[in-house]
Amino acid sequence: MTRSNVIVSTMKCLVLLAVACSAYAQQPAQPAAQGQRGGRVTRAPLFFREDWKQLPTNEEHHVNQQSVANPELELKLYGPTGKEIQMSGATGNEENPQHLWTGLCTTPCAFALRHKTNLADLTGLGRIKWVTKTSGFHQVRPIVKLVDGTWLVADQAEASPTDWLTKDVSFADVKWLKLDIDRAVTVGTIVVNPNLSKVDEIGFVDLMPSSGHGQGGWSDVGIIEVYGKPVKREAAPSK
Repeated sequence: MTRSNVIVSTMKCLVLLAVACSAYAQQPAQPAAQGQRGGRVTRAPLFFREDWKQLPTNEEHHVNQQSVANPELELKLYGPTGKEIQMSGATGNEENPQHLWTGLCTTPCAFALRHKTNLADLTGLGRIKWVTKTSGFHQVRPIVKLVDGTWLVADQAEASPTDWLTKDVSFADVKWLKLDIDRAVTVGTIVVNPNLSKVDEIGFVDLMPSSGHGQGGWSDVGIIEVYGKPVKREAAPSK
């Protein structure tokens, strides 16, 4: 090949490379994946926190709306004996903090918290963080109510019979089963990729009957924090 041919070939290659680079640069940027910013997954903000509010006397009693410290939250009790869930513990006592106790539930039971003005978007890095303690083989499992009324219970559970522990459950790592909320029991098979972008209520279920006072079997739930993005509830249609 002559020197002139080499120069011509080289110039053609440079032209083709310049055209390819120009075409690539003009392609629209791909949108970031859900929950990402700048190519990185971002942590969800605090959606709500509940510390509970004990009586001044610190006596055990049936939990009710007055036990809820956060004015933006509504308390819901579920299961045949869900109304037997107790408010127990003492304010400022690290060894026995104020908490919900399932010991008097003779059937599976559950509770949930509903934000009055917002749904929760728990996609991406949505999670729940709570302080729990259990007895026997009991476990504390997260539950959610979707905006369409479907109830789900997580396969992940917390159980520490020795001490009050703070644990996080990432909803991205969870497998879900449908929950019959009236009986507080699981039904059906694994729910694949449920839509957690609009969650109405969030709480916990103890899927075992409890044994009363003493060390037989029960669950305790103290401080709860839920991390997710707020989604404004739609206003109820006027009559």
